[in-house]
Parts: sequence; C-alpha cells; structure tokens
Amino acid sequence: MPMTVGPPLAATILVADDMEENREMLAAMLRNEGYRVVLAADGGEALELLATGPIDLALLDIQMPRRTGISVCREIKSKGDTRLLPVVLITGSTGPDDRMRGIECGADDFLNKPVKKEELIARVKSLLRIKQYTDELENAETVLFTLALSIEAKDPYTEGHCDRLSKLSVALGRRIGLPNDQLVALRRAGMVHDLGKTSISESILLKPGPLSDAEWVLMRKHPEVGERICQPLRSFGMVLPIIRHHHEKLDGSGYPDGLHSPAIPLTARILTTVDIYDALTTDRPYRKALSLERAFEIMRGEVKRGWWDGDLVTELEAQLRDIPVPGAPIEGAPGHLIISGEAASSWQEAHGLHI
Repeated sequence: MPMTVGPPLAATILVADDMEENREMLAAMLRNEGYRVVLAADGGEALELLATGPIDLALLDIQMPRRTGISVCREIKSKGDTRLLPVVLITGSTGPDDRMRGIECGADDFLNKPVKKEELIARVKSLLRIKQYTDELENAETVLFTLALSIEAKDPYTEGHCDRLSKLSVALGRRIGLPNDQLVALRRAGMVHDLGKTSISESILLKPGPLSDAEWVLMRKHPEVGERICQPLRSFGMVLPIIRHHHEKLDGSGYPDGLHSPAIPLTARILTTVDIYDALTTDRPYRKALSLERAFEIMRGEVKRGWWDGDLVTELEAQLRDIPVPGAPIEGAPGHLIISGEAASSWQEAHGLHI
C-alpha cells in the first residue's frame, strides 16, 4: 500500500524498492531532512504513482519485480512530461554492468548499497537544485509560449498558426535528418518566431490592406525584437537565429539582415518554408485559403526568383503528400482565389502575405 510521509509542502521523492526495510530506511533518512516521501514496492507500482501526482525525484532499486529500476527509468526518460525528472538508481552490485545499463537508460546518478545517509542527502539536494533551475526555465518558456499565443489570438485568421508551424517544422526537420537538438529548437521557434510583434500596434498587425512604407519599417523590426525578448534564456541559444532570420531570402532581399543563401541557417530556412506554406493555405481577410497544389505552384515560382530553398520546398510537399494534413484545402474547391506567376508573388508582397 503506497505511503506518504513528511511535510506536504516539501519536495516529493519517490522511493521504489521491493524490500520493505530498505524503503523504510530511505524514507526515514529523507523524512528527517523535511522531504515528502512516496513509497512503492515494485517498478509497476512506481509507474502508477508517477501517473497520479507530481514527483520531484525518483530513487529506484535496480532489481525489482514486475518492472526493474532500469525499465522504470527508461520509461520515465522516454516521456515528454517526465523526461526531466531526476532518477537515481540504487544497486547492490559492485560491477560495471548495472551502471552501464543505467547510463544507457538515462539515469542521473547512482547509489550503492548499503546507502550512506550523507551521500544520499548530498545527491538528492544536488539533483533537486538542478531540477529547480530546469523548472524555472520551463516556466519561462511557458510564459513566452503564452505571450506568443496571445498575439496570435488577436487575429482570427492566424488561429493555430504557431502550433502548426511548430509541428510541421519539426516533421520537416526530422524528414531531412536533423539531430534532436535542432528539432527542439524548431519546436520552440515555431511557437515564438513572431514574439517580436508585441512591439507592433494592432492597427498595423490587423490592417486589412497594404502596409505603408513607414508601417513596413516597423513590421520588419519584429524578428530583432523577438530575438531580444528570448535572448536571456540560455536554453534558447539555437532558437535565436531562427527567430531573427525567418524572413531572410536566399537572394539577400529579405530582412532584417539581408543575408544571402549560405549565411541563412538551415533551421531558419525550414521555418520560413513552412511559414510561407501555412500563410498560403489559410484564410486571410483578402482571400480564401489556397489548395496545396496552388500553394506549391506559387512557392516554386518564388524559388525560381531566388527567394526560397527549392530542396526544402520539394521535401515539404513530399512530406504533406505522404501524410495529408486534416482539413487541408482541396484543389478547385469553391471560393479559392486563382492567381499565379509574377502577379501572384507581387500581390502577396503587397498584401503582406509573408510578413
């Protein structure tokens, strides 16, 4: 039967061991330091407890029935909502095998039996301190995401835009073989790429017609403003170039820096490609959403003008045809505005379609 001991406002530590005396000994050590302790008699029960409420750290015996500590650790580290949970594996073995398996499954630390109180408390305090920093970063990220969504919510035509960009950019990045750290950067950038628009008045953001020259000057500052907003977050190091450069064009005619092809980061080019597609295939005040076919016809025309990465446009089209997007417009559906060629590109620019 699961037991909870210790003050309710303290950090919560899960102790999983099939030996009752071991569980009680570890619980007593932790309780004396003011921690709240949740006890599990095996690996299966440990996973059940993890699903019922917030846990700040897990102490897992490696050898347990139903699910071993290694198995539980692997599952914890494989899930998005628990992957940052600190896990300490406890072993009675002095050989290297348990440690190697623990490292492979993502364990954060190890303790040998018999567990010494001083070592246990020192490692718990260290890992909880790291978790606090991680939680603060996650909270800051959540605040930024919420702020970005508040900007999106002001315009009914951009509802869901950030989420679509985030998911589709990651899918495209994964398709071309980007490493995980760049996929994480794309996920974050998709959500916050337009955060700099907080500095632009709603009269400009929601203007139904073409922007004036003075309004364009203000609009083109939003990538730099967004970069500055996110700069204090160290974990956003790979996100900043995407935010700053997602409006650059390969021929140097983009903004804010007028970069040419080799200088534009691949991740920024991925987000740009997805951003353009999403703009073309969603309703706007001045036109209905275009079909996939029409959108890629326009994008290929702009590739020829030297604006976009043709390989990424091709890969995105293949991605969308392999996995159809629910609710995507169908070619020839009523209400589609049929435009093409130079007129289409000029018309898009005049109406701020790619801002």
